[in-house]
Amino acid sequence: MAGRLAGKVALISGGARGQGEAEARLFSKEGAQVVLGDILIEAGQKVAADIAAQGGQATFVKLDVTQEADWQQAVATAVRTYGKLDILVNNAGIFRTEGVEATSRELWDQVVAVNQTGVWLGMKYAVPALRKAGGGSIINISSGAGIIGSGFAAAYHGTKGAVRLLSKTAAIEYAKEGIRINSVHPGVVDTEMIRGTLNQEGMHAIIGAHPLGRMGTVEDIAYGVLYLASDEASFVTGAELVIDGGYTAQ
Repeated sequence: MAGRLAGKVALISGGARGQGEAEARLFSKEGAQVVLGDILIEAGQKVAADIAAQGGQATFVKLDVTQEADWQQAVATAVRTYGKLDILVNNAGIFRTEGVEATSRELWDQVVAVNQTGVWLGMKYAVPALRKAGGGSIINISSGAGIIGSGFAAAYHGTKGAVRLLSKTAAIEYAKEGIRINSVHPGVVDTEMIRGTLNQEGMHAIIGAHPLGRMGTVEDIAYGVLYLASDEASFVTGAELVIDGGYTAQ
């Protein structure tokens, strides 16, 4: 039985761990050939090797999403290795908790560079390859923080809100070329990044803020991304897929 992404080639940023790793593994199981990029070289190479050991096709590339040359190389690797590019998942991101006054200019610029500029660069360099492939799907990982405020994490909220509207305007720009662009808005997902940021009290508070009574898992998000990447979502573009356990519904 063919997988939901059979015959497709996907490039996933931030693919060495967390949500990006889960997406890479799920995409491979569903028949995609996967290029996963990250600045975590050893971890990314291990994920690619694990996928290959399980019978999939995966290639790792070093990808700092703030660097245009890295994006050009990543897209070129996908096309050279697998013949085309059908899917881009702009997954890489960083989370900082500082509010407006506590955010330094250096911190602000760092978060914007990764979370916002990185998404734009990914689209900029992937679109020509998707165009040559006859169309495709771009999934930009935003956040519930791109929809509502929280009173902290000013730079994070600002960038995730920017990704939301950047996705919409790009969706309109490229719709006639068969390139679909959507954003995904997770609630708080149980990842190493979150556990490294919040103490036990903060973790309990976050869990309590989700009506379903738990944080999301990386698999929860990956299945939503899989849907948007697949032909099942052929009439979906410029949309926001919220996967947040009810967090933004309150």
